[in-house]
Amino acid sequence: MSTHSNSRLCFDSVDSVLAAVGQELGVTDWIELTQQRINTFADATGDHQWIHVDPERAKSGPFGACIAHGYLLLSLANLFLPQLVTYQRLSLGVNYGCDKVRFPLPVKVGSRLRGQGQVLRAESMQQAGVQVVVRISVEVEGADKPGCVVDTISRLYFE
Repeated sequence: MSTHSNSRLCFDSVDSVLAAVGQELGVTDWIELTQQRINTFADATGDHQWIHVDPERAKSGPFGACIAHGYLLLSLANLFLPQLVTYQRLSLGVNYGCDKVRFPLPVKVGSRLRGQGQVLRAESMQQAGVQVVVRISVEVEGADKPGCVVDTISRLYFE
């Protein structure tokens, strides 16, 4: 395990992943949650509920504005994880699933979001592989709760 000049943790072997259990991974840069991102997600999933895609109607709704789909926030784990960890000598990495997905806070359009990570667990597998659980919290600037917390499960295979 090493750190690159950009301070991201670098996994280069099964042992480096196992040694990282309990380690905080830091935070990513902020991104803005735009209405365009929400609309694109709605188009991709077919979920066009007004609370997400109708800004005029959402103004008089329970949150005063459009909010992100929970599953949009969940999908940001895929954006944030590679910003928190890099890999060397990785021959294959696959998403294996998720544990404990939660959406503690409705997130309004225009919010700024970032990912925060922590390595929760890791276990060796056959053929130079390791299964690792990384918690990604989608933080909302100025909020005391995250918009989403997900324990991602990845299987990593090194050369």
